[in-house]
Amino acid sequence: MGETPEAQGFDAQGFDKHVFEYGVDGPKVILAGIDGSDSAWRAAAYAAGLARRQGSLLVLVYVQPIATAAWGQAGISLVETGEQIAAELLAYIEKEAQHVDSIRWEFRTAQGDPFNGLVAVADELRADAIVVGASERAGHRMFGSVAVRLVKAGRWPVTVVP
Repeated sequence: MGETPEAQGFDAQGFDKHVFEYGVDGPKVILAGIDGSDSAWRAAAYAAGLARRQGSLLVLVYVQPIATAAWGQAGISLVETGEQIAAELLAYIEKEAQHVDSIRWEFRTAQGDPFNGLVAVADELRADAIVVGASERAGHRMFGSVAVRLVKAGRWPVTVVP
């Protein structure tokens, strides 16, 4: 009782290197990855609740697959499909957001693979936390999902919503 933190083994020198603190109380920006799947919508709803309670900005991010020249005509179709999906996601979000005016939010898209797209937006916005849905694909259990890769990156607190 009454011992200083240093006497209890607390290293104050390492404390100031905390990468998640930007001088504010609570998270300023919460990023949620969405792709239209059920788990992604659950993650977005969870992130919205966090953002509302914390007074944070909620940034919903859809990462469009990128087409290369090797894809040829299929690549053009892939880009158009990605843009169409993004437009449909935004329309759905805008419709649902009409019922909730206590959340500040924005929608962003990125191109590439989901992990790198989310990382790029999180870095750009200096996100304080990332929320994603658990992968619904069986192959991800063997080779790793976006959620696992984000956790392993160790740059933000990551919440994975089932």
